[in-house]
Amino acid sequence: MTRTVRIALIILASIVSTGTASAEFNEPRALLEDERNTVDIFRAASSSVVFINTTEYRRQLFSRNVSEVPRGSGSGFVWDDRGHIVTNFHVIQGSQNITVTIPDGSVLDAEVVGHDPNKDIAVLRIDVSKVRLDPLPRGDFTDLMVGQKVIAIGNPFGLDQTLTTGVVSALGREIRSVAGTTITDVIQTDASINPGNSGGPLLDSSGRLIGINTAIYSTSGSSAGIGFAVPISTVKRIVPQLIEFGRTQRAGLGIRLIEDDLAIRWGIRGVIISEVQRNGAADRAGLRGTVQNRRGEIILGDIIIAIDDQQIQRYDDLYLALDNFNPGDEIQIRYLRDREEQETRVRLQRIG
Repeated sequence: MTRTVRIALIILASIVSTGTASAEFNEPRALLEDERNTVDIFRAASSSVVFINTTEYRRQLFSRNVSEVPRGSGSGFVWDDRGHIVTNFHVIQGSQNITVTIPDGSVLDAEVVGHDPNKDIAVLRIDVSKVRLDPLPRGDFTDLMVGQKVIAIGNPFGLDQTLTTGVVSALGREIRSVAGTTITDVIQTDASINPGNSGGPLLDSSGRLIGINTAIYSTSGSSAGIGFAVPISTVKRIVPQLIEFGRTQRAGLGIRLIEDDLAIRWGIRGVIISEVQRNGAADRAGLRGTVQNRRGEIILGDIIIAIDDQQIQRYDDLYLALDNFNPGDEIQIRYLRDREEQETRVRLQRIG
């Protein structure tokens, strides 16, 4: 036996006999304040985060038999104690069956209560007669600041109850929804968000919900340090409507528009009214749609160029401008008719 080995055995014997070193190894390391904050938030919030699985029916090409196959998975969180679960619309889009796995391991069937593709938000409902749910506390968008700590909890790549941390990288971003419309005031974060995180909560350092993790910017499909979350201000406005009505109740003009690409081709800046709904808001205000005269010539409808001093050049501009109002609100519209600028006031109607 070499001298080195003998020394090692003597040290080991000393550890065993005294027990002092063993106590040092078993004693938990004191956590830093920020670490303790993260641990506390996860312990409190993880019971509110769920795992969502979706399936669809497919008919086999040759046998024509129908089978149920997995479609995808994502995350969600508990909204209230009545069984409402909030997630992204794109998580459940196109699925025939949805199951929700809650933190105690129970797998429950879920039904779709309502969804808004324009904001990429969906609400599900599960049976809560035999389970207990813990809704997440809700934060305030106006309190958010660039640089503050955020925490994302979800199920990336099917790995449930995963936590990542980061900061608010930017505020006021815009992303495209699955419906092709713009979602505004989006939160950008460097907390790792990967496939499967969609629909999970983004939390502040108090454990309050501040957004729904929705999208990433990546060339590889995995996290590149740029993630996006639909803000709590939008969630608070949309989710109660989905629960009550099954869809959002938006303010609108009661019009149809000519496609943007045609307007661009014709060199027109503004949105061209194609059709005015009879007795709708625009009709009552005297706005006109596009018509064809007796000679077969197309007479373009009114071209909306501004709403309450907000310039309107494309459909997205109009959609975002109206998104700030409620049905029954009165707005000022500037429009072109026969190349002359005119104004009118319109009391918005309910659409959706």
